[in-house]
Amino acid sequence: MDQGQTLPLLWLLSDARNDAKLERALAALPRGSGFVFRHYHLDPVQRRARFDRLADLGRQNGHRIVLAGNVQDSAAWGADGVYGTVGQIAPLDAGLRLGTVHGGDELQAANRAGIDGVFLSPVFPTRSHPGQKTLGLQRFRVLAQQALIPVIALGGMTAERARELDWPRWGAIDGLA
Repeated sequence: MDQGQTLPLLWLLSDARNDAKLERALAALPRGSGFVFRHYHLDPVQRRARFDRLADLGRQNGHRIVLAGNVQDSAAWGADGVYGTVGQIAPLDAGLRLGTVHGGDELQAANRAGIDGVFLSPVFPTRSHPGQKTLGLQRFRVLAQQALIPVIALGGMTAERARELDWPRWGAIDGLA
């Protein structure tokens, strides 16, 4: 991350489920929020076209735009950064580098990699991964305290759950769209 650059506190992540609501959700987010474009369900041409549309709208609202995938595509598409597994993004340096972590080993790898932040999940039950074991409040806090980089809570998050968790950075798919 560039010097002086701050990591947004609120993050919207895209998914096939929230696609129809994304334009409205991006407009409703507080200025300076973050948007992670995933849309794994689209073919490459459709994915790029949808990214361009939503990235333009996000930038008009002052949001940071991050592409799920690889650093090369992120740079080529004009994204502000990349989102993916720690091993996928750690050795590369291009814009924001945000990793996904689900436990202590992945968090320690992220700490060593020096990426800009991690989405730690799932905190609560989520429609993205029904039936998956969650971290819960206590485990999330224990792991987050071990992080040397900013942690973004993810998984079943809503504004109410963010208050319950008492954590400043959080993201959602359904909870913000």
